[in-house]
Amino acid sequence: MLDRTREHFTLRLRTVFISDIHLGFKGCRAEFLLDFLRRVECQQIYLVGDIVDLWSLSKTFYWPQAHNDVIRTLLGKAKHGTRVVYIPGNHDRVFRDNDGLVMGNVEVHREAIHETADGRRFLVLHGDEFDDIVRVSPFLESVGSRAYGFALRMNRYVNLLRGWFGYPYWSLAAYLKHKVKNAVKFIANFERALTTEARRRNVDGVICGHIHRAEITQFDDVTYCNDGDWVESCTALVEDHSGKLCLLRWTETATVLVDGQEVPLMEHPLPIEELNEPALA
Repeated sequence: MLDRTREHFTLRLRTVFISDIHLGFKGCRAEFLLDFLRRVECQQIYLVGDIVDLWSLSKTFYWPQAHNDVIRTLLGKAKHGTRVVYIPGNHDRVFRDNDGLVMGNVEVHREAIHETADGRRFLVLHGDEFDDIVRVSPFLESVGSRAYGFALRMNRYVNLLRGWFGYPYWSLAAYLKHKVKNAVKFIANFERALTTEARRRNVDGVICGHIHRAEITQFDDVTYCNDGDWVESCTALVEDHSGKLCLLRWTETATVLVDGQEVPLMEHPLPIEELNEPALA
């Protein structure tokens, strides 16, 4: 449950990057995402893939009101002046056929180049194109997806128990991923491939999703940014009006991720323009 007693505010940003929401999947933490979206005002939002989980929906139809509310909130922002760019991922890859179209004020692109307020250019894409398992074997991709889905289902039960005893949200799946040697090696290879591509494209950095690990890391001359997900980490990459980037984690509490540590939103010297009351409706 969200702590509705925490301080209300409006977070004013230049750009928000979110991915791997997986609407239609039971592991989606739509209630946390809705709270975040309703508290944010920004000029543009990039939806960096796997927004709707068509894989999960093809097996079992699951679409609660909160998932519908996420879509309505995003479309509402697009209608009222926020530029919304949708870059489909591997779980919603069917929408890649609509590259270049505008649907409901939402732009659909295979990838994009985002220029920050301080003039840096970032390649924005989901990232599955640089996942060797996805590229080489659709069968292994399917097996891996099922195993990951099982871990996320267990994650729901773990957090149900934690909630009963008053503990905050915690991701079992993320914990296992960071402890397994092969998973750590896969993440390192993925990051290396994306930064190599950014360097080849002659841009300053890359912004992606796909692997469900939120991170901002500098690899020599390339800035690697992963905006995380909304089934494990519940994170968003945000840009302030000076062009600075940071990661926010949004569960029962709102925190800023700094060097792998969580700092309460209100206690951090934020690279964010302003925090105002009241919260957005």
